[in-house]
Amino acid sequence: MKEKEEENVYSLYPEEEKQADQEWHKSIPAQIFLNYFFAISYHLEHSGDNGLDSLAFFREAKPELGAQDTERIKRLLLNSWSTEYALRSTAELGDEAYMRNALHWTFPQAYYAVFAGLQAFLHTRGVKTNNEAWVLREAGRLVVKNAYPRAMSFYAAGHYGDFTIRRLPLAYYKPGLQIAGKELEAQSQIGQFLKTTRRMAARSVRQQVQANPATAIRSGKTGDVLQKFSSQHWQQLTWRLGYTTLFDLMARLRISSTHREIERFVEADIDFKLFHESLLQLVSYLNGIHECYIAQAMGLEQYEAFVLELPAHLQGSFVSARLENQIRPLLQGNTYGMGAAA
Repeated sequence: MKEKEEENVYSLYPEEEKQADQEWHKSIPAQIFLNYFFAISYHLEHSGDNGLDSLAFFREAKPELGAQDTERIKRLLLNSWSTEYALRSTAELGDEAYMRNALHWTFPQAYYAVFAGLQAFLHTRGVKTNNEAWVLREAGRLVVKNAYPRAMSFYAAGHYGDFTIRRLPLAYYKPGLQIAGKELEAQSQIGQFLKTTRRMAARSVRQQVQANPATAIRSGKTGDVLQKFSSQHWQQLTWRLGYTTLFDLMARLRISSTHREIERFVEADIDFKLFHESLLQLVSYLNGIHECYIAQAMGLEQYEAFVLELPAHLQGSFVSARLENQIRPLLQGNTYGMGAAA
């Protein structure tokens, strides 16, 4: 589907949004953002292929971890869990007015809880970096290589203006403004979110490349830095984008508390409790997937011992619940690839 078809869909950003006088239009960008994250949560929940038990990539033997690597992974997990704990604490208050005004920190909390867990997982794969772009790019490669359950392995690829959506067969239907109640609605909204996010990433890359005299693409006739790009020029930048995956969608939550965009969400008339629940479900799901891989690499016994030594605020929490309900049954039922404790 060509990128220009997105012009018929309401945008999340001022420069993309159609001006309208009706009061309810003010809530449309925030509603679409809620729709997107609810759609992802809906898709994961209703997919029959959202676990690791039958995943070939998970069955592969993993390299053993040294003591230094294990300690680094533990610190990253603590960062992830403490951030998730803070996110859950907001949900426990159960006050929608509070959740509305808490978006300044719950948006970035949701993203960074996942990001730290992703870093810990990548560390078990030998990817040891704090560079955010590098982390997201490596995560994209693993998504395409089927390291994750099929339900979350969708991604966007291709050149600006001609993006393609993979592993979401219903993604090319035009999304509506309603909360997803069917798989078709969920996939169409996720597909739109992937394309919009990839388009933003492409524009950002162009800005960075063209701002640097050493990398800027220039006119073959005049030698001047190009101001307008053709499809051929965009294709020269595509390799820099990598793949656009669920992790890039989560990265859209990085909204500064001083950014005017957050105020447009706070003032919107949307279901903030549902928004928060959707984010929390995504965080729990993604962190659970990464924790399974990490426990496999560390060895179940060492991972269990680590959980028992957690700070008081994490004792008997969601961390233990995922260990009991997800990690232990998975690893005890699959004895392959159980990395020995360092």
